[in-house]
Amino acid sequence: MERAVRFIILSVVFFVSQINCQEAILHISNENTNKEYCIVYNQSWTPLSQTLDDALQYPVVNMTSTVLCNPSGVTPDVVKGKALVVMRGDCDFSKKALVAQGLGATALLIASKIPLITPSANATEYAKINIPLALMRYKDFIEAQQVFGEGMQVKLYAPPNPKIDASIVVMLLIAIITVSLGGFWSGACERERMNGDGGGGESKADPKELFLYSPLKVVIFVAMMCGMLVLMYFFYNVMVYAIIAIFCLASASALFSCIDAVMEKLSCPTGSFTIKNCTFSVRSLILAAVCISVAVVWGVYRNEDRWIWILQDFLGVAFCLNFLKTVSLSNFKICVILLSLLLVYDVFFVFITPFFTKNGVSIMVQVALGPDASGEKTHGNMVEVPAEPQAPSEKLPVVMRVPRFSAWAQNLCGMQFSILGYGDIIIPGLMVAYCSRFDVWVNSSKKIYFISCCIAYLLGMIVTFAVMLLSGMGQPALLYLVPFTLTASAVVAACRGEMRQFWAGTTYMVPLPVFVSNRRLNPRRRCFFFIARMVHSMNPIL
Repeated sequence: MERAVRFIILSVVFFVSQINCQEAILHISNENTNKEYCIVYNQSWTPLSQTLDDALQYPVVNMTSTVLCNPSGVTPDVVKGKALVVMRGDCDFSKKALVAQGLGATALLIASKIPLITPSANATEYAKINIPLALMRYKDFIEAQQVFGEGMQVKLYAPPNPKIDASIVVMLLIAIITVSLGGFWSGACERERMNGDGGGGESKADPKELFLYSPLKVVIFVAMMCGMLVLMYFFYNVMVYAIIAIFCLASASALFSCIDAVMEKLSCPTGSFTIKNCTFSVRSLILAAVCISVAVVWGVYRNEDRWIWILQDFLGVAFCLNFLKTVSLSNFKICVILLSLLLVYDVFFVFITPFFTKNGVSIMVQVALGPDASGEKTHGNMVEVPAEPQAPSEKLPVVMRVPRFSAWAQNLCGMQFSILGYGDIIIPGLMVAYCSRFDVWVNSSKKIYFISCCIAYLLGMIVTFAVMLLSGMGQPALLYLVPFTLTASAVVAACRGEMRQFWAGTTYMVPLPVFVSNRRLNPRRRCFFFIARMVHSMNPIL
């Protein structure tokens, strides 16, 4: 069961994503009080001031009874020198702005009952408009009227939102620490296994672990991942709940495994009692209860963006660590095949699939953010903000999420997150774990393969973030991580004269199920029995 869970969760490989936001702040005040609201504007039109002090203040004229597609029925003297509030609909944003400007208005606010999007127009229209234009929620304007009455004054300003956010550093630390710890744990388990076998010859594989040691199995594995991602795209609203349930089980199991290993290393007492000839570990029972409780808390409060991301990242780190410890690649050849196929997989589903989808959004992005995601769904420089309070859309939990600490408008327009998929940690992490085990096989006291691969992963992540910031769009991280880790490992092996051994790796004695172990299989039957072996070796989660 645990291996099936790992496969399903690994099937969705995400990539780093940040939002190029065009939210701003509407500051409303009167003689006694003030309040701020979220607005969405287009920086290609008249830019807004970056600070409240520098922003111009305008009296407000309420004309939400009209959509202002023409000047009829509007007296210029009423709107001249004021900020005009009209309703959205019937004509283009630029048409409304030209009419308002012709009437002498100094700013235009468009109240919307549907999700706010960045107001756009033909390139030739931008030069004709020289007044600020922005969209605001209709419910916010009604609320402001109740609070401020008729004497409200408004300022529009857009504080600078730096591209380099502290969340990038946090995400980088999470990724490199997880990969390093996972690789180190894999090497430590390999050392214990070899010491248990007397330190010589080949060691037997732990039946609880999953080993990929054949190119055919790797191809089947990647094909199943592609199929799972496509299913998620077409049946997202159903499968997302299955993935959430699986994540709760898998993360609880992984957290148990990680904490239990630490407690075992610290020689913490276990304590035991017997009931009807069955012995139970007190430590394991308490730890299992705690881990299940943590996963349940996440499941219940998974849509509380303000704080649940901390718990999700905590469970995600545990899941990745346990995955890297229990899933092993047997040689460098398998590493090259698997990582190369997944690189193609990542690039295809990010860059190629937008040409085939109806809305022009890649399958990877659509699955990562969810079809109903709001505030995080972008089309180039377009941003969408919900107009009314709505139930949080369910998102797949298989990503690390860190809020953008410099997102000044997040309390008004919704929290913004940088995300990094587990796949961008696990896939290169499998290469790091193989290097760590190879250090054990060749008795490398300096852990040269492990350290060099970790450094390569760090450099690959830095390049990923750099390209993302320079291009202003999310990147498939495997496009950079795979070449860095594979090249660094190969160079170290070549310089040490151990490429042949590094390429061949080791062969674990992984027995087939008894009912097929002595049969000579053709390729079709071998494919079938590979799947049968995976099912045969499933274990309980706890």
